[in-house]
Amino acid sequence: MNNETVKILITGDFCPINRVEELSKQGEIKSIFNDFIEELKGNDLNIVDLECPLTNSETTRPKTGPYQKAHPITINALKYADVSAVTMSNNHIMDYDSKGVQETLNLCSANGIETIGIGKSGDEASKIYSVNIKGKKIGVLTYADNEFLTTSEGIYSANPLDTVKCYYDIKEAKESHHYVIVIIHGGNEFYNLPSPRTKKLFRYMVDVGADVVLSHHTHVFSGYEQYNGKPIFYGLGNFVYDWPGKVNSDWNRGYAVRLEISDNIDYKIIPLKQGNEQPGVFKLSQDEKVIFSRDIEMLSKIISDDIELEKRFQEYCESVFPMYDAFIEPYFGKYIMALQKRGFLPKLLSRKKRLFHLNLSRCESHREVLLRMLHKYECK
Repeated sequence: MNNETVKILITGDFCPINRVEELSKQGEIKSIFNDFIEELKGNDLNIVDLECPLTNSETTRPKTGPYQKAHPITINALKYADVSAVTMSNNHIMDYDSKGVQETLNLCSANGIETIGIGKSGDEASKIYSVNIKGKKIGVLTYADNEFLTTSEGIYSANPLDTVKCYYDIKEAKESHHYVIVIIHGGNEFYNLPSPRTKKLFRYMVDVGADVVLSHHTHVFSGYEQYNGKPIFYGLGNFVYDWPGKVNSDWNRGYAVRLEISDNIDYKIIPLKQGNEQPGVFKLSQDEKVIFSRDIEMLSKIISDDIELEKRFQEYCESVFPMYDAFIEPYFGKYIMALQKRGFLPKLLSRKKRLFHLNLSRCESHREVLLRMLHKYECK
């Protein structure tokens, strides 16, 4: 194998909406990447998570949560940043149904940008992205939590996170590549630590052959660890995701990872800030780097301690229980939630009914049937 170092930069969520979209329309691409462009130039491969379709389509698919899309002209931002490939296994890429997906795929293809983790079949969506750079054969696999990953007509699918399939995918990829990179879009939004289950899962991926595991989706950055000599990054945070009202918060901080592959894999964590008073992404000042280093080391320390990680996750769960409790009630809305929280409305589900919910959700066999039943409503 060639001893030359291969440099691969991987970022979190790229969703070029709001002010970033306007800058793209005005041709002000430099004002999107600012001084961070230095980190994007000179790499052998730049991989970005494309968090929304680039489309003019107005046809949405049935789902919960916000719909995201950006004007097709924003493809110029990816080109300017020398993005070689985009991961598309995420919970927003299907927001504008098959037309939105098809326009995005055509746009990427026309501009020489590879797409990973999406296709017209499960096999196509799970196909490994394979590249040979400086004599090193590198494979990239990407998966997402099972959250609205198909178009309503079932024409397109993103690659779902399935533990059994991950095992076979990674084993197969490792047999034909020198290095395997696994990228996951998943986790609990706005929570800056992995759940204990997620930590076990990512370590398992290393055990079966992954050389690096990275994740995004939560919109906040998390810590990292070396497990059996392989790096795992539990949350890159946002890369470019302009959102009204989000300024100088965890939403606006993240990091990219530059992998430096020779005989082994070294890495550099590149902290960033984005979407503050000025739109776009920037490198941190020296003072900001000190704060970032302190925060990521604190998160990494918690991740290394299973007892503390479990404690933190339980605290997180307690904080969101009222929201999830409202989700399973027959009637849902902010006013009903407020009235129930203040004790003016009783809970509509009895204890026995809640035990039924528990059993349907916890038991694998019951959950399998429940999901198939509920899937009917996704397709209507």
